[in-house]
Order: sequence, then C-alpha cells, then structure tokens
Amino acid sequence: MKKVLEITNISKSYGNTLAVDNISLTVEEGDFFGFIGPNGAGKSTTINCVLNFIFQDEGHIKVFGLDNIKDSVEIKKHIGFVPGEVFYYDNMKVIDLLYYTQSFHGNIDKELLNKYIKLFNIPLEKEIGELSSGNKKKVAIVQSLLHKPKLLILDEPSSGLDPLMQAVLFKELEEVRKQGTTIFMSSHILSEVQHHCNKVAFIKSGKIIKCGNINDIINRHTRIIKITSNEIDSIKKTLRIKDVEDVTIEDNTLSFIYRNKINQLLKDLTKHNIKDLTIRTPDLDDLFITSYMEE
Repeated sequence: MKKVLEITNISKSYGNTLAVDNISLTVEEGDFFGFIGPNGAGKSTTINCVLNFIFQDEGHIKVFGLDNIKDSVEIKKHIGFVPGEVFYYDNMKVIDLLYYTQSFHGNIDKELLNKYIKLFNIPLEKEIGELSSGNKKKVAIVQSLLHKPKLLILDEPSSGLDPLMQAVLFKELEEVRKQGTTIFMSSHILSEVQHHCNKVAFIKSGKIIKCGNINDIINRHTRIIKITSNEIDSIKKTLRIKDVEDVTIEDNTLSFIYRNKINQLLKDLTKHNIKDLTIRTPDLDDLFITSYMEE
C-alpha cells in the first residue's frame, strides 16, 4: 500500500518542555487513522509539524513521498486541514471567505461547493464574527473538502458540532474516503475513532505508546470480566496471575481484565458457585483509561 504520511523519529521542544519525543508512524493510502491522547500529549504539535507550521527539532516527515519542509508548497495543494480552533477575519462574510478559498485552487467543483453549503447548513450572509464556534467549524470543514484533497488532516473536527451535524460530518468523511481521500484525525471522542478509523495511535507525554490496526488492538484475546459470587476470595486465588490485570473487588463482585482465551477462564470457574458473570470485549474508552492511568 502506498505511504501517504511517514513520520520518522521526530521530536519537538518548547524551551525545556519536550512536547513530542522521538515518535514514528505511517499512514497509508485509504487509511482513516485516529490519533488520540489527553490534552498536552503532543497531538496538535505533531500535526503542526506535519503541516510545516512549526519545524520539528529532529527527525523527518514525508507527505506523498515529499519532504514536508522543502516541498511544503506542493504538499499543501493536496491537503485539507481543519484546526482544533478556527480563526478567520471577523468582518468577512462567509460567502466571501468561501469564494476566497476557491481562488487558491483551480479544481473547485461549484456543484460540490453548493452541496456542502446545503449539507452543513452554512449561513452564507453572516459575518465570521457573528458565528458560533460550531458554525465556524462547519465553514472550516467545507473549506477543507472543496478541492478534493488527497490527505485530510482533522484536529478535533467534531468539537462544537451538535450530534446531528456530527453524524452528517462522519457520513461525508466515509464518502470522501471511498473516493480516495486518506484521513488523519485527532479526537477526544473515542467512540468516533472506534466507529470510523481502521488504525489508531495512542500518544502519551509526547511518546507513541500503542499503534496499529484498531481491531487488533481492541480484540487481542482481551475481555473485561465481572463475577458476582459468595466465593470471591477463592475465585481470585484460582485465577492465573499472568492472565489478569486491574483486579478490583466491591461487595461480592470481582472485576478484572482477562488476557487469555476465554475457554480457560470458564474451565477455572466451573469449580465455584457463580451468581452472575459478565464478559465483554473492551472498547477504546477502556483501553484509553487503562493506558493513561498506568504510571
């Protein structure tokens, strides 16, 4: 598969603060890549380095096989970008801003522009300064899509949008992905990442701590178990230490993460009197909390 974005051993510091610490990742053509982490983890700094808004201190970044610094102008012709916080000229009308955007590209489809204006319910005659944060975000989304970019970079794209508009956004993102656009998205809303992304990277304190196919990361023989019984202490002793993590006991309920084939657990539990048993596959929220609470 063709590599669209290659980040190799990049680091970036602000004074004595190391914001990004020797990270590497690859985004391939057709990916919907999720980039997640808490505030201050290094997500926006990484994106700003990719876009050459700031320079990385170390390492290399290639976009479409081109150097992100030397070939920045050529690269930007084929990238759409939605920032986490949107700032425009307050006294400019939305329609004028969109026409201004059109002037930068030679391949704007007017029918596509009209489609997005209707789809995202864009208030064309309002001035930017009159818009809510959600409406500003919608304008940024339309701008990012107008020229049919090869790579779409989204920094918290659904923040400020109501649930209905979030659904509209992700339906359209799935559509443009089918048409050949690769998507790289940072988000705090983990359900978005789980439902739409095929790959994911977790960043913590500037370092990548998990990266790969999202289904592999979630389903790697891992289950969340809850057992209710009057024999909790006995059950806990039965469990193999190497198979369990994050064991907690509350009243007569034992909870833990189980990392082995489930048949082995069921075999171990047949010796005990079980009142209730819940087994579920972890979601991205579970993995996020587990990964970021660990010291």
